[in-house]
Amino acid sequence: MKKINIASVVFITVLSISCNNSKSTNAGTEKKENETSLKGNKAPADYFTGNVWVNPLAYDSLAYWTIAKVTFEPGAHSNWHTHPGKQVLVITEGTGYLKENGKPIQLLRKGDVVIIQPGVKHWHGATPQNGFVQIVMNPDIKNGVVNWLERVTDEEYKSGK
Repeated sequence: MKKINIASVVFITVLSISCNNSKSTNAGTEKKENETSLKGNKAPADYFTGNVWVNPLAYDSLAYWTIAKVTFEPGAHSNWHTHPGKQVLVITEGTGYLKENGKPIQLLRKGDVVIIQPGVKHWHGATPQNGFVQIVMNPDIKNGVVNWLERVTDEEYKSGK
């Protein structure tokens, strides 16, 4: 895990806030629908345990980068996976875990920014008690975005306690 400088954090935070702004409404059901649509699309159960949503925020196929907001309900997490390029996580809400193969599990909190190096086997997601939201940036997708691997075992997930 590598921390990045404060200027990058400020830029990413402003981006995150601007992407999360929405008009409020007095109608409860309409507001609920808007909140759900802001979460994005339900993530595939083949690659995630629990309820996870992915909301693509930006993509540039010519410059080879992508940004998405990923929302995890308590206890939800990804499978083990790698990325051909770096991955940057900006934690915007809640508490979560990041586990890189061969390293202790890391607790992530709102405001944390981490860089995962290319080819590093890892998983990330919410803690059992708290939801977790992250902005995920993949700055080099020339060779693809993600290589999905096996599911995280209950023992691996619970090692964060």
